[in-house]
Amino acid sequence: MISGFIAKKGKMTSIYNEKGEKLVITTLIANPLTVTQIKDLKRDGYSSIQVAYGQSKKLKKPINGKIKKLKLSISPYGFKEFKAISEDIKIGDQISADTVFNNQDIVNVTGKIKGRGFTGVIKRWGFHRQPVSGGQSDRVRAPGSIGAQTPGKVVKGKKMPGHYGNKNKTISNLKIISIDKEKNLIFINGSVSGSLNSWVVIVHKK
Repeated sequence: MISGFIAKKGKMTSIYNEKGEKLVITTLIANPLTVTQIKDLKRDGYSSIQVAYGQSKKLKKPINGKIKKLKLSISPYGFKEFKAISEDIKIGDQISADTVFNNQDIVNVTGKIKGRGFTGVIKRWGFHRQPVSGGQSDRVRAPGSIGAQTPGKVVKGKKMPGHYGNKNKTISNLKIISIDKEKNLIFINGSVSGSLNSWVVIVHKK
């Protein structure tokens, strides 16, 4: 099999376990993946399994050419590679989530957080406001001093205003509560990065 899975983020809900504890649940839509390429160490320099995920109404030329060459009747949104755990895989095989994960597995989930554009230090880094009094009516949300006379420059990595969001973020140590094989759903305890219907990558905890 493969080391991970790619799914679409669904809605959040909550359930109660046997102890009466309330659990926050994120639903992931994990439709089967189609194997499109098998890479080995001798030919490609590394071993992995490439899978096609999602559905697209209009295929891009490179994707369309690849699908026609493989003679597969799919119209994928894109491709993703995972490490190969089992060698009993052929091109065109369908891989479902229940063959990769089990209930109570601990996983890491990576998604792209929402983009918020150019923001100040209060929203981006959680800075506090400056005093309203003192005659500085236009400096309340400003970062204040950003350095000293020595070394005479802004230190690299200084928390400043700038672009916030729209980057990948991994949430670690999430537990799979259950897997619905019929509806292709994965229920994970906790929140997952990304907006509704965005793609997330699930891998086993190393």
